[in-house]
Amino acid sequence: MGQAALVRQTLTGLLANSHVLLEGVPGLGKTMLVRTIADVIDCTFNRIQFTPDLMPADITGTNILIEEGGQRVFRFQPGPIFANLVLADEINRATPKTQSSLLEAMQEHQVTVARQRYPLEAPFFVLATQNPLEMEGTYPLPEAQLDRFLFKVMVPFPSEEDLITIMDRTTGSESVTAEKTCTADEIVEMQRLARAVPIAPHVTAYAVSVLAATHPDQPRAPGIVRDYVRYGGSPRGAQALVTAGKIYALLDGRFNVAIDDIRAVALPSLRHRIILNFEGEAEGITTEAVVRAILEAVVARPSSSRRSAASERWTARPRPRPLRPRIGRRPAPARRSCRARSIRPSSTRPSSASSNASFC
Repeated sequence: MGQAALVRQTLTGLLANSHVLLEGVPGLGKTMLVRTIADVIDCTFNRIQFTPDLMPADITGTNILIEEGGQRVFRFQPGPIFANLVLADEINRATPKTQSSLLEAMQEHQVTVARQRYPLEAPFFVLATQNPLEMEGTYPLPEAQLDRFLFKVMVPFPSEEDLITIMDRTTGSESVTAEKTCTADEIVEMQRLARAVPIAPHVTAYAVSVLAATHPDQPRAPGIVRDYVRYGGSPRGAQALVTAGKIYALLDGRFNVAIDDIRAVALPSLRHRIILNFEGEAEGITTEAVVRAILEAVVARPSSSRRSAASERWTARPRPRPLRPRIGRRPAPARRSCRARSIRPSSTRPSSASSNASFC
């Protein structure tokens, strides 16, 4: 209730065939959100509670020895990762060894156990949560795993009006349940439709320029990036901008991506892909402030159609002839008429026939 931006960004991650990382204090409804999405979609749902003693086999599954036909054989027992929607609750409490077991599943949608590959059923969506308050005894996610998430969404605290509605719905005698509205196959078709949305070349160039500005060694980088950023976003950041921009355009009822769509998804797409240096952490600079400064510094280029129209207007305009100075040039002599050239001084006057023949 009241988390419209959170719901929109979570659904964007689902329709983009990617994953979302939620960060917020306990009790804000992160688990309820993914459980409600699983109820709305006719698909499977599993929850994994990450703890320090959790092993990779507890997530991906393992081979177990069973008796079959009078013989003992190994049979693969799938883990909780084999579901359409997976909630990785408090993912930063597990060890890096356990966290790395999600890398192959999140990127390639498959699991490898004992040299055997097991594909995951589509759609496959991982929604991970982490608590920013209790950081003792936790293991921060490495950059390679953070880059697998399309969005990193900050869950805000609800307003007083929303809290009143939450109290009425959760403390009363009636329980609210969600109904099935679509199937897993329909979600897959929505994902294909989202990738088919056209995007103009200048919009793609703007997304690439925003990503390039996150690197301190690039000429587009503003001053805050050169001073306080150690590493910028990977090419997955530009992919996240373009893919999420297409979905935002569809959600708004448009069939093409605009510059405003790229700017709207820049904050959740890049905040977890920027790594600050020591000076930035000491000064209290946040990645959100870096992304906002990049959006203010990077200017969108005009489209090719506008440039061609401007060039046509300029070429259609007549060009004035340049004036050539006559400095240093000698003036041309005055041309004499034929009558003046034909008259010659003579002592005797010519006859009338000869004089008439001499005129032009």
